Parts: sequence; C-alpha cells; structure tokens
Amino acid sequence: MTARLLLVRHGETVWHAENRYAGTSDIALTERGHRQARALAHWARGRGIDAVACSPLSRARRTAEPAATALSLVPEVVEDLREMDFGWGEGRTLAEMEAEDPAAVRAFRDDPETGAFPGSERPGEAAARAVAALRRLAAAHPDRTVLVVAHNSLLRTALCTLLGIPVGRYRTVFPRLDNAAVTEIGVDGDRTALRSLNVPTETVSTANVPAANVPTDTVPTDGATGGSRP
Repeated sequence: MTARLLLVRHGETVWHAENRYAGTSDIALTERGHRQARALAHWARGRGIDAVACSPLSRARRTAEPAATALSLVPEVVEDLREMDFGWGEGRTLAEMEAEDPAAVRAFRDDPETGAFPGSERPGEAAARAVAALRRLAAAHPDRTVLVVAHNSLLRTALCTLLGIPVGRYRTVFPRLDNAAVTEIGVDGDRTALRSLNVPTETVSTANVPAANVPTDTVPTDGATGGSRP
C-alpha cells in the first residue's frame, strides 16, 4: 500500500536574491514565485494527484493553491510542514552572521545539527516532525498520490531521515531543492523509496498561463518581503 508523495519547495521569494534565511518568518512570494505556482498547477494536471497538502506559511499555501484549484481539491494545511526555525539566523545572510560571530557560522557549516544557530530548531527535531507528518499523509492515502508543498531545509532534513542519511549532512547530500521543483518518494509504512529528485516544473513559458485563481499575497512583512535561503 505505497503512497506516492510529490514533495515541492514553495515558489521564489524576495529574500532569495540576498540568500536570507526566512525559516518560520511568514514571507511573501515574488511575482516570479506566483508564476512558478501557476507552472506547478499546469504541471500537476493529468498526474493522477488525489490530494494536496501544504505548510501553513503563506509562501507554501500560495504555491499550493493554484494546483489545488486546477485539480478541484482543497489543500490540507499541515502545521508540522512549516519550515525550520533558524533562530538567530532568521532574516539574515550567512555573511552578516559571519561578521558578527564567525565561530558560530563555522560550526553550522561543519555540522548544522551539532552547530545549529543559537535559538534555532535543531535539524533533527524539524526532520522528526516532518517525517511524522509525511508518514501520516502516506497512511491516510495508501496507493494514492499526494502533492506536498513545503520548504527547502525542512524537506531536505526529512529526506535524510527517511533515507537513512545522517541529518547533519542535509546541506551536502541535498545542496538545495529548487523552487516549485518536484521530488517524488514512495512511502509504505517505515519504508521509503526515492524515485526522482528536484524535477523542474517551470519547463515551459508561464507568460500565457492565466493568473486567475492565484490569490494576492497580503501577508505583512517586517521591512523586507521575501523568501528563504537554500
């Protein structure tokens, strides 16, 4: 009774250009992020998708909504699919943090599990809740296909745990998941198979993809509007 989970990172946000860590900060999509969401919706048609689930953060919900609308589905918002909390790193770049505390950044680069940023959620803790959420979705949809829209670091840590890879290696084994790209896994109880990784959905021009049914993101921002660092 294997469930097919299509794991998707949300669309682009403004902070991408500066490589700022968004984490649990609720940051809006860029216009390109909305186009990526529409491209994902276009890709999702005809893929046999039975359900859509997403993180509660607006950048994930706004990415999932066009696909859910195209598939006549209502997305299930799953709290445990929220991004990792980066604590001291929220809203900052590595360069900014390194200027303030180079030892802390060096520890993070060496092993993000043992050297997690001060005040942050440890990658292993984030992975545990993400894996539990994904397994719950798989158990609820046996032999079916679920589109899951979440976050770069959360999904990479979850993949490590599901595939038996030390979670502290998530930044090197999975350097990044691209915006709106799809990673497919098969989940059957405690067994997981990786079927594809980081498959782009923005492979055709979205210039003529209708913008209808794509909500305007009105989440307030703290002087900056945008995304999440790889």
